Amino acid sequence: MKIGVVLPHNEIGSDAGAMKAYAQGVEALGADHLLIYDHVLGADPDRPGGWKGAYNKDTQFHEPMTTLSYIAGITEQIELVTTVLILPQRQTALVAKQAAQIALLSNNRLRLGVGTGWNEVEYEALNVPFRARGRRQEEQVELLRQLWSSDSLSFSGEFHEVTLASINPRPSKPIPIWFGGGAPAVLARCAEMGNGWMPLMGPNQAAQEAVTQLQSLWTEKGKDWNDFGIQAQAQCAGGTPERWLSHYQRWQAIGATHMAIATHNAAKGSVDEHLSAIASYMEAIR
Repeated sequence: MKIGVVLPHNEIGSDAGAMKAYAQGVEALGADHLLIYDHVLGADPDRPGGWKGAYNKDTQFHEPMTTLSYIAGITEQIELVTTVLILPQRQTALVAKQAAQIALLSNNRLRLGVGTGWNEVEYEALNVPFRARGRRQEEQVELLRQLWSSDSLSFSGEFHEVTLASINPRPSKPIPIWFGGGAPAVLARCAEMGNGWMPLMGPNQAAQEAVTQLQSLWTEKGKDWNDFGIQAQAQCAGGTPERWLSHYQRWQAIGATHMAIATHNAAKGSVDEHLSAIASYMEAIR
């Protein structure tokens, strides 16, 4: 498996120097890819009815497209990955433009992981219907690829209308699109339209069943399974070298092609501590 890292979105803080040191540090360690999470808004726990989500307004999330643009300029080889961009919350043509620019300026190092999200608070604030997010995502992926490849196009869908227009510049190579999520509809969409899957689970029976379903759907279409990727993640926090290795090997047996190390809550916050935790994980799986 290719070994990458997950940007510690909250712990890294908002200091540009720390972000630079981290990005260059993980590249120097030999990390193949860097994942960045996405949330636009955090809810206030004091809202009516309270809030029990996985994060709130006090949790920092760095905006993926602009952050990856910065990291592209200070690194040379590491793959830049959104895991996952909540695509239905965003304007499709603008995402196409931003992604094309990152791909061009990074020498085609962008991998676009997309998801539908779960936080209705964000959808409300961004004025996008929450209930239609799956259908919207499917249409968006189709339009993204047309915008990346067409000098001029017309597109008429449920959510989008484009009349003889396109973006310029366009990427010099196709931008890979991987899907996050585990619902049956997501897996079907992933096999139909995606280049890979980003599971939100551990290396368990559910993951094995999902991979089996994906492989069946993929090969039914006459596609080579070797062209499909699976992006797993490992948590450093609370782990030991033995547990890290076991977790890695179980994902390897299921068929994962990529593993990213997350150091959230595993370091007090300094860049050196995060890099040390990553180095320890890499050593353990070797």
